[in-house]
Amino acid sequence: MTYDRDRIEALLDEGVRDKVYPGAVWAIGDATGTLAQGTTGVLDPDEPEVPMRADTVFDAASLTKILAVWSSVGALWEEGTLDLDQPLGTFWQEVSGDPLGSVTARQLLTHTAGVPLRAQLKNLYGTNPEEIRRGVLREQLHRAPGETVEYTDRAALILGYLAEHLSGQPLDQLATARTWHPLGMTSTCFGPLPADLAARCAPTELDQDTDTHLKGVAHDFSARLLGGVCGIAGVFTVLDDVAAFLRYMFAPAASQFRAGFGGEWITHSLTIQTGQLQPARGLFWHPAPGTTAGNNVWVHYGFTGTGMWVSRTNDRWAVLLTNKLYYTRDRGPLTDVRNAFRRLVFG
Repeated sequence: MTYDRDRIEALLDEGVRDKVYPGAVWAIGDATGTLAQGTTGVLDPDEPEVPMRADTVFDAASLTKILAVWSSVGALWEEGTLDLDQPLGTFWQEVSGDPLGSVTARQLLTHTAGVPLRAQLKNLYGTNPEEIRRGVLREQLHRAPGETVEYTDRAALILGYLAEHLSGQPLDQLATARTWHPLGMTSTCFGPLPADLAARCAPTELDQDTDTHLKGVAHDFSARLLGGVCGIAGVFTVLDDVAAFLRYMFAPAASQFRAGFGGEWITHSLTIQTGQLQPARGLFWHPAPGTTAGNNVWVHYGFTGTGMWVSRTNDRWAVLLTNKLYYTRDRGPLTDVRNAFRRLVFG
């Protein structure tokens, strides 16, 4: 399977010129490693002399759901600690008797649990993390579980709490021990970032309170409200770390340092789990828009401008990290770039 590096670079360069994002880093690879990678643009338009670099740190946003939550839940499932189809209230005393107790982990992973669509944590539960936790876990369902597919950040937040409950560890420690450390993802962590990492972090949205762009602090308000660590967002990462994560997904048994999750979890997750319901979903992954069943490309995006794709059918993965949120919340222009990038990589 071929790809056209020149066209990929031209596409991403055009995104910089059109101010879709200040800069971007990207890579393509397979089970053996990285086949091609590149950078374009600048780290910060206010400092145009500083280019975007391969070791730039990015606010991963919703890639947190894969890098921290999905991987941790997979580790718990593979070791037999978690049954995806057992109602939460039957083994998690904290939600027993509450509406969430009838929901399963599989329904949360496929966004079919019927939990409320928006986090709205501060407005509903205040600013105390423990009160937020209680409120989220006791909240009424938006609709009956299994009825429809509706994306909601709450699913990842709840699964993060569940992983902490089952493992006895905070989510950041669990992800580090079971995934990031074994895979050598040494620059991946929850924020706020220490000064050395923050210095090479791509800035995101303008903070109205300080009149400066967020840098080294999670853009997602829920993550900031919860001290930087939650299932919704909060992870910061670099290109090489995401590449190591995606490469592992193709040959987990052959990896020198095996993460907590393995091939069984990966295969299970990258299959349709929602039956006839639309849009189709795997477990936190979803088919890339416009791809065919034969092409079998799965994707996950982050609101700040991050994205990663895997296709075990084609033995190829790809990652594109940008800080598009520096300019706008409008998803349209970056969606066009992402779709074109995916076509150039996977056909």
